[in-house]
Amino acid sequence: MWYAALVRILRRRIVLTIIFLLSLTYCLVNLWGNSGNSYKDIEEITYKREQPLIWREDPINNGTNGGKSKGCRNSVQGKTLLVDEEGYVCSRSNVLSNGCCDSNENVQYNCDTCTESEGCCAVYEKCVSCCLSPDKRPILEKAMELASGRQTALFATVRDQFELCLAKCRTDSHSVQHENQYKNPETKFCYAYIEAHESQRDN
Repeated sequence: MWYAALVRILRRRIVLTIIFLLSLTYCLVNLWGNSGNSYKDIEEITYKREQPLIWREDPINNGTNGGKSKGCRNSVQGKTLLVDEEGYVCSRSNVLSNGCCDSNENVQYNCDTCTESEGCCAVYEKCVSCCLSPDKRPILEKAMELASGRQTALFATVRDQFELCLAKCRTDSHSVQHENQYKNPETKFCYAYIEAHESQRDN
């Protein structure tokens, strides 16, 4: 008898409505509470390097004749220019069979389209070349120290200064303002740390 009475009560619309509203409120409160913390939790993840980054002036890089005998890694994607891991920039048509630029015909650590004060360049390959100079290590260390979010994760995976320079010159969100305009369209490839535009800073 009591079972039938309980079923009748549960069938009433008002009871079902109350149960639905309570469930909906519970879901919304949990969803809203977790969404506020998820981004923060991602930001607080610490990315640790598994091996120390190899800098150009490290002994491991000396006495190898610049790696020319075994070949070079290079920036690959340039339409007209390439930069090799020794910091030489050359035209795509003049790359040697081992992937290196001819060191006798090209300038190493070419910064001729770069502004030293900003650490930004007009040409991607010259940004990488300039960035590879051993004297840029303090600037790069500062950039890595001040990096946040995705850049921190990216910098934790690079093995040496060449990979760091490829990544740093390719994408730097601090070289843009309002998320879709370059601060300086003439020198948009940057190896140095740039203060974020006010449109990108946390309020």
